[in-house]
Amino acid sequence: MSSFNRGTLVTIICEMVLQDRLIKLMKTLNVSGYTIIPAQGAGSHGKRMGDVAGYNTNIEVKTVVTPEVSTQLLEDLADLAQNHALIAFRQNVEGLFN
Repeated sequence: MSSFNRGTLVTIICEMVLQDRLIKLMKTLNVSGYTIIPAQGAGSHGKRMGDVAGYNTNIEVKTVVTPEVSTQLLEDLADLAQNHALIAFRQNVEGLFN
């Protein structure tokens, strides 16, 4: 029977203008990896369809970290959420990752 690694998946959906700040924040927290993909949709901040490059564009950022790092990451993101369209959440996961 195989055993899987456990971690905390943090998902961040935010304005593309925050991408560099998010990468810097994750490096500061020694996050070893992340995935960034373009995202479209609608919510409390209106539609984000990415119809003009760099404007009205969202990204989705995913990373698997320890529970402690996820807490610090969410706390640090709270400041950015005050001035930008941003939601973030975490889930306990298990799977094939380091």
